[in-house]
Amino acid sequence: MSLDLFLLIIVVVTALAFDFTNGFHDTGNAMATSIASGALKPKAAVTLSACLNLLGAFLSTAVAATIAKGLVDAHLVSLELVFAGLVGGIVWNLLTWLLGIPSSSSHALIGGIVGAMIAAVGGHGVIWSGVVSKVLVPAVVATVIATLIASVGTWLVYRITRNVDEKHAEKVFQRGQIGSAALVSLAHGTNDAQKTMGVIFLALMSYGAVSTSATLPPLWVIVSCAIAMAAGTYTGGWRIIRTLGKGLVEIKPPQGMAAESAAAAVILLSSHFGYSLSTTQVATGSVLGSGVGKPGAQVRWGVAGRMVSAWLVTLPMAGGVGSGAYGLVHGIGGYPGIIVGVALLITATLAIWLRSRRARIDHHNVNAEWEGSLTGGLTDIDAHVPAPAQSPLVEQALRTAFEADPEVPQLTVITSDAPPAREVVRS
Repeated sequence: MSLDLFLLIIVVVTALAFDFTNGFHDTGNAMATSIASGALKPKAAVTLSACLNLLGAFLSTAVAATIAKGLVDAHLVSLELVFAGLVGGIVWNLLTWLLGIPSSSSHALIGGIVGAMIAAVGGHGVIWSGVVSKVLVPAVVATVIATLIASVGTWLVYRITRNVDEKHAEKVFQRGQIGSAALVSLAHGTNDAQKTMGVIFLALMSYGAVSTSATLPPLWVIVSCAIAMAAGTYTGGWRIIRTLGKGLVEIKPPQGMAAESAAAAVILLSSHFGYSLSTTQVATGSVLGSGVGKPGAQVRWGVAGRMVSAWLVTLPMAGGVGSGAYGLVHGIGGYPGIIVGVALLITATLAIWLRSRRARIDHHNVNAEWEGSLTGGLTDIDAHVPAPAQSPLVEQALRTAFEADPEVPQLTVITSDAPPAREVVRS
């Protein structure tokens, strides 16, 4: 096997790994509000989102072309450069997932590739006009628009339904949320899955397997990226779902539907025009707008501030990782350079995953009350999990009741699996 073919295989596998992280990192964009409001059960929500992400990936390839040709000079791209850019995107995705910060996977990927390109050939290899017009401007404009639409939509919903029984209205909006959340998932597939397609498309051009004049990636690229995105979505990015659903605003069904509808409209419009939009920023802006638009709603501006800070540093931080990865892989060179790069990526991934297990968040506790931070209160909840089977709740309750008052005759409580259990409890 030639070095170039080996590099191509590594790049394709790494790109699909990035697509997987993009899936679970961005599940919250579509489903956080539906889960928080009770419109959908957590596992049902991520399953629905995975299916619609899969479908959405086949509906548009305009964004893939933007990534492949609109941001860096395709003639200067090497496979080492693409690999290094993917490393930057994956590492930043995992770090922000660990912290529960809904940052942009799109900007992480673009930042990684731009950083690697600068390390490889300098700034002239980057199409700066494309970065500004196709990435930076849409990110700001789309987020502001989504926030405004969600804010106005939420205000109108509460205004129109002010004389309707609250419980009845919430039940109706919960049903509506299923449709709006499904639309966001579909929209997410039309935008985010395309970015990894664009990266693999870029790698195939660099290898010579696809002409630089081609306008669409091969079918196998579209299918594999769609499946990787759907698989990542199904795992559920519970940490980010928790931040969006509980940490930013306390979501009610009317707010959730307004936020999801606003996000879906903006994402679908951007996909139509081929803008590599941050669906995370749009979804977050919509959730924020739903809090601003509801009279008396509490918006946690400190959480919002941390999110914005992460957005501002995503491009340069991912670019720094991509640049460093390129310098390492290219500096060592050949098979050893790629092997070392892959080994370090796997090591970093495992370290972040193991760190996340210290305060585990999953579909069981994702809707627990927010107590000042992502994992606030979760340790206490875990510590009071119901006792194991050999110490049933009835036994615990009896023991507590009779040990609490010394004047009450003590009982000898016998567990159900003990041999004398059938002799009944004796005092």
